[in-house]
Amino acid sequence: MSELHNLTLKLQKKNDSKIVLLVADGLGGLPLTPGGKTELETANTPNLDALAQRGTLGLTTPVIPGITPGSGPGHLGLFGYDPLEYQIGRGVLEALGIDFDLGPNDVAIRGNFCTLDAAGNISDRRAGRVSSEVAAPLCAKLNEIKIPGVEVFVQHVKEYRLVVVFRAAGLGGNVDDTDPQATGVPPLAPVGNDDASKKTAEVAAEFLRQAREVLKDDAPANFLMLRGIAKRPPIPTFEEVYGTRPGAIAVYPMYRGLARLVGMDVLDAGQTLDDQCARLKAAWNDYDFFFMHFKYTDSTGEDGNFDAKVKRIEELDAAIPQITALDPTVVIVTGDHSTPSKMKAHSWHPVPTMIAADTCRFDNSTGFSESDCLRGGLGQFPAKYLMGFALAHAGRLEKFGA
Repeated sequence: MSELHNLTLKLQKKNDSKIVLLVADGLGGLPLTPGGKTELETANTPNLDALAQRGTLGLTTPVIPGITPGSGPGHLGLFGYDPLEYQIGRGVLEALGIDFDLGPNDVAIRGNFCTLDAAGNISDRRAGRVSSEVAAPLCAKLNEIKIPGVEVFVQHVKEYRLVVVFRAAGLGGNVDDTDPQATGVPPLAPVGNDDASKKTAEVAAEFLRQAREVLKDDAPANFLMLRGIAKRPPIPTFEEVYGTRPGAIAVYPMYRGLARLVGMDVLDAGQTLDDQCARLKAAWNDYDFFFMHFKYTDSTGEDGNFDAKVKRIEELDAAIPQITALDPTVVIVTGDHSTPSKMKAHSWHPVPTMIAADTCRFDNSTGFSESDCLRGGLGQFPAKYLMGFALAHAGRLEKFGA
């Protein structure tokens, strides 16, 4: 257990407080032109602005300055787990997110359907974001692949995403992705970085060889790329290190997997933000800590659609009164990383963060945006310390030392 977790474990204090951590995935942005406004600064957010006027603002660094995080490290930091210490493969998160029971001999992989052109080069890394109705039968076909000495499981996740699990003794999880993160080039070959992982890479190469034949007539989803190849690591639970009963309200499987990884109860969240808010209200008396996840600020940023991201932020803002009506002791609004529409990708930029509680020191903030957060009283700090603020404002930490 980390030094930080040993401290929170020692200082835990029980009470009846309620904490809500609302994560707008990829929240941070950039202006399209120098001196312009970001998506968050452009959006009409009266409810977030009102919350800011009774809270304290700042900017969080998901990993360390200058490092662009994936969603896994970004969320682990928000949960108070140092992402440099707890490095979790995305395949593990996807598998846990669909309730796949990973065992000690399992290697989990996130798969993305993609489109190959006649020359075998990638023309679309997400196969046109094919629907679940198209992708699920393709996963069923891939699940028929046989590899001697290895059990192979293929399960659909959502749209173009799937989970592949290889089960056999002696497999390692240190295998490079086959996604080159570019179009106009062929997929990469799987490469293992130690002896056990080289065995996994050989299994993956054979799986991909058979998959190309299985999917050859299924354009646009006529191949797949493998990402986040990993085994499940040991990790202390959220309740153990913080003394709270945590519930997670997330729609997308990966984020449900992240919550399950740290021991949160994953609650049925429906499909919409209103569904999530209704679930929050229904479960209010059953948990002390709630993690709520909103995906679409990230996906619109990755699509490079500035206006759509603005609208998604406004959609999030409209849900805030449903949360505050429950009178939580602490509300935190932040993101796991920045996804500027200008860049069409995750970025290293610090993430807007707000803590609202009766014990906040007012920092003269009048709104919630990157520029407001830059001037906020929290300053800039590593995301792994956010849970300390949450617990302190909730009165859940004893004094340290005499």
